[in-house]
Amino acid sequence: MFCVSVGLPKATLTVEPNPVFPGETVTLTCSVESDSIWNYQWYKDRNDNVVSQSGRHTITGDTLTINGATVNEGPYWCQGERDSRPTSSSISDPVTITVNALPVASVSVSSQGLLYSGETVSLQCVIPGYTDWRYYWYKNNQHLPDETSKVIDITIPSTQTGQAGQYRCEGNRVSRPTSSLPSDPVTLTVKALPTALVKIVTPQGLLYPGETVTLRCDISDYTDWTYCWFRDNHHLPIQTRKTITISLPDQAGQYRCDGRRRDRPQKSYRSSALPIIITALPKTTLTIEPNPAFTGEKVTLKCSVRSYSIWSYKWFKDRNDNVVSQSGYSDIGVSHISRADVSDQGQYWCEGNRVSRPTSSQPGDPVTLTVDDYQPKTTLTSDKENIFTGDRVTLSCTVESPGWKFYWYRHRPDSTPVTTTSGYSYTLSWVSVSDGGQYWCRAGRGDPVYYTLYSDPVQINITDQPQPVLSISSQWLNPGDSVTLSCEVDKTSIVWRFSWYRTVPYRAGLPSLSDKSYSLQPLSDNVTSEDSYTQIPAGPTPTGGYVCRAGRGDPVYDTFYSEPQFLWSGDLQPSASLTVNPNTTQHFTSKSLSLICELKGNSTGWRLKRHTETARRSECPSTWRSITESTCTITSLTTWHSGVFWCESGSGENSNAVNITVNDGDVILESPVHPVTEGDSVTLTCTFRHQGTNPKLNTDFYKDGTLIKNETTGEMTIPTVSKSDEGFYKCKSDEGESPESWVTVRVSPVVSPGSSTSVLVLVVVGLLVAGVLLVILLVLLVRYQNRKGETFEMYHLILLCLG
Repeated sequence: MFCVSVGLPKATLTVEPNPVFPGETVTLTCSVESDSIWNYQWYKDRNDNVVSQSGRHTITGDTLTINGATVNEGPYWCQGERDSRPTSSSISDPVTITVNALPVASVSVSSQGLLYSGETVSLQCVIPGYTDWRYYWYKNNQHLPDETSKVIDITIPSTQTGQAGQYRCEGNRVSRPTSSLPSDPVTLTVKALPTALVKIVTPQGLLYPGETVTLRCDISDYTDWTYCWFRDNHHLPIQTRKTITISLPDQAGQYRCDGRRRDRPQKSYRSSALPIIITALPKTTLTIEPNPAFTGEKVTLKCSVRSYSIWSYKWFKDRNDNVVSQSGYSDIGVSHISRADVSDQGQYWCEGNRVSRPTSSQPGDPVTLTVDDYQPKTTLTSDKENIFTGDRVTLSCTVESPGWKFYWYRHRPDSTPVTTTSGYSYTLSWVSVSDGGQYWCRAGRGDPVYYTLYSDPVQINITDQPQPVLSISSQWLNPGDSVTLSCEVDKTSIVWRFSWYRTVPYRAGLPSLSDKSYSLQPLSDNVTSEDSYTQIPAGPTPTGGYVCRAGRGDPVYDTFYSEPQFLWSGDLQPSASLTVNPNTTQHFTSKSLSLICELKGNSTGWRLKRHTETARRSECPSTWRSITESTCTITSLTTWHSGVFWCESGSGENSNAVNITVNDGDVILESPVHPVTEGDSVTLTCTFRHQGTNPKLNTDFYKDGTLIKNETTGEMTIPTVSKSDEGFYKCKSDEGESPESWVTVRVSPVVSPGSSTSVLVLVVVGLLVAGVLLVILLVLLVRYQNRKGETFEMYHLILLCLG
């Protein structure tokens, strides 16, 4: 309780400002109704709670300043004091300081709900209760110094989605309150605009010229759109509906669309471009068979469309309005001209139509049909003129146009064909003589078959497989001589290739004679185009048999092998030699003869061989021989034993050959079995079967059919034989005439320098030269002596010359 003195002056407390805003400074002023000077005491909350000087409270005279008021304070009192009476005033009425909150800014957004990319939104800063504010805007706590208006516009980028930022504002003003509290942040969330999509409604699949296409613009999430259509980026102002219809091919292109509406979102993104791609209509293919055709022939026209099926077809000729044929639905359309005429010539094409898409085709390239006003004729040829049994012959039947089958006739053209081929050739393989005769052909095609005229006939002549004839230029040769083999097949103009062989003992794997008595070993350079072959032996004369064969064509047709022809030499060979006993080439029948193979070195397996005039080649048979090792004895000769004998090894080596003649007459000529050497003496003896009754008869000797000498002794001797003495010899007397025998003269071998014979020759030549010189000197001596008489000097000259 306060004790109030009556009549004390009263203190008055005033506050400025009150109410206040947080942070403002408040000034309390105390005054006493008196002119006296007072000191003031300040109280807060209680009248005994004196307010002292502090950081918040500043006391200056009659004022109390309160700094940074935040909440309501008080009550406050004041009282005056002085030294004189009255020493104090009455206490003032209490004053409470009221703190009002600052106004709070808030941000309002012009668009409610989600924002859309590309939109512009207005933000307004609202501070209630006061005006005259200066506004401050912040985005994501960053001051936007250019924005000072109460309302700002924010444009959302067209690519922006999600959060577009947090915005807040606050205000400042000159009068109280000088600021507001900042607003709470407002987050702008952006949603992408819906995207338009262009679709083809009808038709589905490939698009073809002449079709109508319906397009639709789809925009999700919203309706009530107004649509904008674009073709090749050009706006189509008359098209505003969701679906549009276009005609092909004129309105083909790339189509886009977008949408507009009154409500948000007010537009959509523009669609991607949809290209309208036109597929060319399928093209027909027309085939005409046959073409060219001939009058009366059936012609087939076929129309097809690749990659599609089940069409109906129309065929046109020369003009688009000239439909010559139609067909129902099928994969391939077929039309026929049953009997072609020249008037059917012209250009043809076709078109197709169908129920499903594509409903039509484009016409294919035109095909020109040619009709020839005649019946064609075939031409028959043969690839060979001369045909042999076992050979093959090919007949060729040609006609001027394709697509034919060929009919082959023999003996008569109106007979049943021997065969029919799809190709133009007919080959007869391994022909026999019975395959010969006249052949015709003709061609046919179509259904029914249209035939050509028959060809002219070709005569096929077939003869037996030829066997060439081999001849040898000389069957008896000296060492080093060359021999020419000639192979004659026939006299025709056929081009043959010739093969050359030498006979060897039978060996499996080599070509052989038909009786397998001998195999055939090819000579070097075995095949030649010439019908002759020159053999030049490098060593001893190649005794033995030779065979040839001819071939032609590809594959090769071969003749038979020729009969063997033999080449002999009477010279002794390195491996073996054949000797005879008696040692003569001619023998009388009923006499005996021994043939001996004298072996040299380690040669084994030798057999005696014989070749007769009948070209028969055989060994010494047991019926007419007595054989010991390599000796064959004929105990009783007959003319059948005549022939050439030689020895042959298992490896094909041969000895010298001996030509034995057995005569059943009364006269034979005894001549050397082996060749004689130039310079030797040779005696030919004419022997008579009945030699004992008249041993020496007057005898004529012949060489090569010419009489050369008459002898009364029955013998003719050539003391020094030369190469010119070589030839056929025989003798003739009253008893009869002998057969001919060949006498071979061998050239003397050349002796190498350094041999003993060479030395002897040089000595003889030297003596002859010395003798000639001696004679010359003696002649000179005589002449000189007659002139001078100086015999002594000439004598010394002779001694000097003789050495």
